[in-house]
Amino acid sequence: MEPEHRAVLRKFRVHLSDQLLVSDSIVPFLFQEGVLTEAQVEQVEGQLTNKQKNLKLLDILPNRGPRAFGAFLEALQDFSWIRDQLLLELQNTPSAGTPGQNTPGTGSTGENIPAEHTGTGSPGEN
Repeated sequence: MEPEHRAVLRKFRVHLSDQLLVSDSIVPFLFQEGVLTEAQVEQVEGQLTNKQKNLKLLDILPNRGPRAFGAFLEALQDFSWIRDQLLLELQNTPSAGTPGQNTPGTGSTGENIPAEHTGTGSPGEN
């Protein structure tokens, strides 16, 4: 996961832990996409409260590779207001290094973000 993505998750950690219901769709989607292992799913699901499950997921997610943040955004389809907040924060965060990369259709590091995640209505380049 890119440093900018980690920073956004850290900044919204408390908000995310209060708002999400990860067991319903987020964890299963991340497992399906290969972002989480079966053991990590069990670690998350083994927590007693929703908030603890959310915090456990947020502890694991930053170490799950370059696809983790994008897959997490996709998993937030039932929480579009949260996804939009994360994307807005990412767009407003200066890119470390190269200016001008942070445009609709790409993330702060130039990775493609599906059009439904950019709010532009046009797909990013592949």
